[in-house]
Amino acid sequence: MTHPERHLPGRPAERGMAAGQPPAPGGCADPLLGLFLVVAEVVACVPLFMGLGLRAWARSSGTAYGKESPPPAGPGTDWVPLAVLGVLAVAVAVAAVLLLRGRWLWAGGMQVIVALVLCAAALTSAGGGEAWEEPPNPVPTWNSPPCRSGGTSDECARSGG
Repeated sequence: MTHPERHLPGRPAERGMAAGQPPAPGGCADPLLGLFLVVAEVVACVPLFMGLGLRAWARSSGTAYGKESPPPAGPGTDWVPLAVLGVLAVAVAVAAVLLLRGRWLWAGGMQVIVALVLCAAALTSAGGGEAWEEPPNPVPTWNSPPCRSGGTSDECARSGG
């Protein structure tokens, strides 16, 4: 089954207009808009990320709590960075959808990439610091016999008894 808009006379842009589709933006306006939006987002997010970093640093050093109250034993996961990054990712994803629907393909594609990076950052911040701590050393399960030569247990272990 063929579509009637494929057989319209004229150039491709004219055929798209006859089929009810708006023309795609031409020239270098599309990539320049995408680049402008990415730079604007970086400039707007730098103070936000610095604030989140200072918040995390204050939480880890214990200065976020007053001098009269000691820090809690296990502060747990801080959900504020996850919420902030999630809201930013959703806002950028909505902008990407609007740009792609308006046939701004380069700008919309750049916004999709920025939204994916923000989603990855949000998921990374949700992990917290507990995931990166080294596990404690395991307790030895084998008790060696006492050393009869009078040396330390390391000397006996190397000599075989």
